[in-house]
Amino acid sequence: MNAPIRRLSVLATMLFAMLLLSTTWIQFAKAREINAKPDNRRTLLASYNRERGSIIVAGEAIARSSASTDELKWERSYPLGELYAHVTGYYSFIYGAGGGIEGADDDLLSGRSDKLFYRRVSDLLTGKAPVGASLELTINPAAQQAADKALGDQRGAVVALDPKTGAILAMVSHPSYDPALLASHNLGAVEKNWLRLLKDEGNPMINRAIAGNLYPPGSTFKLVTAAAALESGDYTQDSRIPGPAALTLPGVEKPLPNHDGQACGANDETTLLHALEISCNTAFAALGMKLGPDALQEQAAKFGFGKVLNVPMRVTASSVPTGMNEPNTAQAAIGQYDVRTTPLQMAMVAAAIGNGGEVMSPYLVRRVLGSQLQTIDEASPKSLGEAVSTSTARQLTTMMEAVVSQGTGRAAQIGGVQVAGKTGTAQHKVGAAPHAWFVSFAPASDPKVAVAVVVEDGGSAGSEAAGGSVAGPIAKAVMEAVISS
Repeated sequence: MNAPIRRLSVLATMLFAMLLLSTTWIQFAKAREINAKPDNRRTLLASYNRERGSIIVAGEAIARSSASTDELKWERSYPLGELYAHVTGYYSFIYGAGGGIEGADDDLLSGRSDKLFYRRVSDLLTGKAPVGASLELTINPAAQQAADKALGDQRGAVVALDPKTGAILAMVSHPSYDPALLASHNLGAVEKNWLRLLKDEGNPMINRAIAGNLYPPGSTFKLVTAAAALESGDYTQDSRIPGPAALTLPGVEKPLPNHDGQACGANDETTLLHALEISCNTAFAALGMKLGPDALQEQAAKFGFGKVLNVPMRVTASSVPTGMNEPNTAQAAIGQYDVRTTPLQMAMVAAAIGNGGEVMSPYLVRRVLGSQLQTIDEASPKSLGEAVSTSTARQLTTMMEAVVSQGTGRAAQIGGVQVAGKTGTAQHKVGAAPHAWFVSFAPASDPKVAVAVVVEDGGSAGSEAAGGSVAGPIAKAVMEAVISS
């Protein structure tokens, strides 16, 4: 064989080898990834040949599949629509599964999960039609409805947790949308609905409870600052600290004032307890500078700031900025500057205090169920660690009870129930009304529920908004719903 022919045969052999390797790589190594792509038409068509599992709250399906007579053999429906939109998410032939449980646990609902392998084998041997797993959630329907109704047409979010387990009892984000708009088999209508939702200035598809543009927590962050002070061993709830009408910050011309322009106590002093009760800005700003930025960051991290959680939806990590100077630290200590958080994170702060200092990992799926509603898997509460000592948690609880009984959080009082809470009014943009916050737990001595509420731009109260008067009644409604259910 002459040299040119030999070289050509070697080249041809190499090309065939490369083709064999590439097809092997695509068909085996990359098969799972390709099948999982939401725009893979063959995968989507195959998934519509199988009944998708239901999403269940207190025995009622809030997302379910019904037989269809068209090419797509099953159609998804959402009986309670907007009430659970950010919990369920959507399931669409065009846009796949996303936005909530539908996307986060698609492999279970569709029946593709490795957890269901033995059940798939059993179905194959017995000739049963394959069915996706159903998911029973931790949501308390009374709490969900109370949060949705109390938030009303205001933009914002509400999260409620079981402090002892981390189970999510309510998750509401407004504005909301109806997932059925994206689940229809009228694909032309689905495309129009999708574009309309994307163009909506209220961003209804964003779950403000766990994602989106995070919020400055305002004075609710004073709980973290107070925790850092108590944990340092240098302070107790009765320690006297500076609380002037305005605090001069190093290198800053304009002093930092209290909201009412008054000193927080006689001789420009107050106790740590009273400072939290009346939400004294100058006291906590001075305390933050005394503690230093590292103490604030470390304490926030113990409560969960900086952690990326999955509930199973991915939760955007809350943050306390690094590299802060003294004025930055003073502002951060009162929940301003560049401190950013989700309502879920602030619910975790309140829940940890109510739980004796231990932070529980939040979760939304209680049980994975088979086609006969038999339990395949069940969630177990998991601890994220100790945020504060039992002693510190006890003192913070006493301080938070004072906030509700005689301080800025009186609107959250519940007859016959001791409530622990903290208000927040967060500045976020020049010329805009502040966000109104409230975090709480109840009953204070043995909590059944911890709540965080944020109402954007003061809600219906606008520039006159205060966390206690706007967000407090919403938290109260949710706490009452859980306690009485």
